Amino acid sequence: MIDRAGAKALSWMALHPGDDAEAHARRLSEVHTAVVGSASSRERSAALASPAAVRPVVRDSWLRSLGRAIDPDVIEQPLLLTGKDLEDYRAGHPMAMIRPVVRKLLVEDAADSGLLIAISDERGRLLWIEGDHDARDRALAMNFAEGADWSEEHVGTNAPGTALTLDRCVQIFGAEHYNRAVHEWSCSAAPVHDPISGRILGALDITGGPRVAVPEVLQLVRATAAAAEAELRLSMLEGASAQSSAACMLETFGPGRATLVRGRDRLALSQRHAEILLILSEHPEGVGARRLAVLLDENELDAVTVRAEISRLRRVLGPDTIASRPYRVQSALRTDVTNVRAALDRGDLDTAVRLYTGRVLPGSGAPGVIDVGDELDAGIRGALLRRGAAPLLARWTASIHGREDLPAWSAYLGCLDPDSTVFAQVEAKIRILDRNFAT
Repeated sequence: MIDRAGAKALSWMALHPGDDAEAHARRLSEVHTAVVGSASSRERSAALASPAAVRPVVRDSWLRSLGRAIDPDVIEQPLLLTGKDLEDYRAGHPMAMIRPVVRKLLVEDAADSGLLIAISDERGRLLWIEGDHDARDRALAMNFAEGADWSEEHVGTNAPGTALTLDRCVQIFGAEHYNRAVHEWSCSAAPVHDPISGRILGALDITGGPRVAVPEVLQLVRATAAAAEAELRLSMLEGASAQSSAACMLETFGPGRATLVRGRDRLALSQRHAEILLILSEHPEGVGARRLAVLLDENELDAVTVRAEISRLRRVLGPDTIASRPYRVQSALRTDVTNVRAALDRGDLDTAVRLYTGRVLPGSGAPGVIDVGDELDAGIRGALLRRGAAPLLARWTASIHGREDLPAWSAYLGCLDPDSTVFAQVEAKIRILDRNFAT
């Protein structure tokens, strides 16, 4: 008898031992037509009401796809990366380091098997596709190609995209795919994580016929992802010192001009150049001129002005620093923002609070910069309010971020001994804030 935990684990598998794959495929096709092909939410609900309709992971993904109004009959790729743009992007992506492991464990046996092995980035863009040549040619008909966006947000339910959305190993069988063009395919995928921070770096995917949906293939792709993460850890440890010496650091916190640190050199940047570098660092896949204009200024900038600013920034940093179409930083670049995020990701709240010395580019009105600052501030405050101890809350409430943060002061008070003098001081501060907020 299978308990709840066992049933939940089985829900990630598309086919179980003893299943009739052909009958299951026909039933799924009928349910897909009733749910995805229906214009009535009542009919969709009725089709999904049966416990045997589709697995919860598929049902939830279909509903997300319907909510985004994704076309179930078309897979377009208007932002397809090709040529040198794709080569440059994937050459600098950390998933490039796991290709030897993936080739050894998966690709070498897939050449004439009808299978495709795909490696994607953390947003679902396919970086490499290898394996059976005929299958690769057939997959082009549905735009399953290197450089294509196969995120769940773009094409709907599919194994690599849904695995990234849920951060889980997932199988998708035939008509469980949201888009009808993919119904002749099945796939098994697993996310790959940064072994230090735990952040998702990308996904591994095996795509082919119905046999890809059996439990053994899910176990294989999961084991390969684990081997890839072990290889990443070794590579990162071996290259950590070389990377840190070669990388540039963008310092954005607090008052004064932002600074780019390169080795022993410190270069003060204009506000606009700092905004551009920060936004590009937040979008390693690249940003088009029009999108960058909106992230810098919703109202006044145009693509021509952005191109002029990029040209000036290249003269300051060097001609090969920023690539075009889309704009992206080509050299290794870290920011104080990524350092704080990394500390939060590994649960090191003390380091995160210590590093966060001021608002991100505090004088900036760029929407993209404001969003980064709000997200970082909310992340630290949320962690502090959930699990902050008295010393951390004391440091936060004494900082520029927390001086007027009433919930943080209240949390700090809750950590103190009511008989202490500090308790009385914090209590007095809360009364002042309450009075100020009330007026």
